[in-house]
Amino acid sequence: RLGVENGYAATDELAVDPSDGLNESELDAVVARTMARVEVIRGLEFRETVPVEVISREEYLNGSSRDTTVDTAAERAREQRYEAAMLVGEDRTVGGAFAEIYGGSVLGYYSSSSDQIVIVSGNETPTVDRTTLAHELVHALQDQQLSLLGGAAGPDERMAQTGVVEGDASYVEARYEERCGEQWDCIDRPASSSAGGIADRNLGLYLTVYAPYSEGPTFVHHTYRAGGWAAVNDLYVRPPRSSEQLIHPPDYPADRPASVIVPDRSTAAFERASPTTLGEATLFAMLWQQRAIDRGTLSNDPGPYSAYNYSHPATAGWGGDTLVPYFGEEGDGYVLKTRWESERDARQFARAYRGLLTESLNATAEGEGVYRVSEGSFADAFRVTREGRTVRIVNAPTFDALDEVHDPA
Repeated sequence: RLGVENGYAATDELAVDPSDGLNESELDAVVARTMARVEVIRGLEFRETVPVEVISREEYLNGSSRDTTVDTAAERAREQRYEAAMLVGEDRTVGGAFAEIYGGSVLGYYSSSSDQIVIVSGNETPTVDRTTLAHELVHALQDQQLSLLGGAAGPDERMAQTGVVEGDASYVEARYEERCGEQWDCIDRPASSSAGGIADRNLGLYLTVYAPYSEGPTFVHHTYRAGGWAAVNDLYVRPPRSSEQLIHPPDYPADRPASVIVPDRSTAAFERASPTTLGEATLFAMLWQQRAIDRGTLSNDPGPYSAYNYSHPATAGWGGDTLVPYFGEEGDGYVLKTRWESERDARQFARAYRGLLTESLNATAEGEGVYRVSEGSFADAFRVTREGRTVRIVNAPTFDALDEVHDPA
């Protein structure tokens, strides 16, 4: 029944000391009671017990993939997507940058293929963080009763869907913590299990990874207050379509992203790849990483249950965008076409982006709207134009190649 799992009720007290690690029977008891508590908060019943394994961070690092090769066209296009977002330059690969982030920050995960939770312990004696356990148990419950979603049209829509899944789990985790001490007897939390901080060059990339965890709980809280858990369950059937809806919950579901078409105006020197989308959260991370906006705004007035505030005037008017990578023998390029809610929004973004080029990347102006970045991992030629509510950015290895990537005529 709801609130009781394997003989343990949500309100039970356990004679367990987690400071010296948990033996098998203690771990089983903690898992069962946590499952019961997750049921009480979430209003859904586990169909079966979820196995939990505790491993050291060394074991996790040894078993995680660190493939940083770029062999296929899809991988090459992904490199261009993160270069266009000014988050990973040409001096390294996207795979290598993500390996740096995940290797030290992952605290646990749920594997839907094996129906198992793995907790990563940073201590010599394997310990369990109660919030990490509760969070991952929600993922198991989602898998058993709802769906972990899928079928997104692109990375930004996938981020929005992840915001539902991770936002739901983080929201339940937060409400679990609210009951600890006053309503529930909870095991102590161990010292941080992470392997350290994030390097400055990865902070913007980390923000794109963390957006579903930060903005998702506020989005789920907003939905819960409007219609309870039934409305949250409905998000798994009709999830948000963009990170813009995740950042601005009142925009769901009516404010859908605009269809932005980039006609192919390239020459035979460049091969067009499949279009994709950056989205509001990634554009915010781009401007934040390159200090084109005040970094302090990230912590100003975050939403309920959120750690950060991803809304900024330079990106809050996002209406849609399309990024098209182009492959060339002498180097790659791209066209990023963005649509904004108003001309004022378009002007704000264009102003911030030009400031990114000239002030952060030390670009020199080569003509009307044309810039050259001579040094660094983003050294390229850029053309930035605004027409009404549209801002178009063309990137190429050289100034002369700009027209070969996208002829302005």
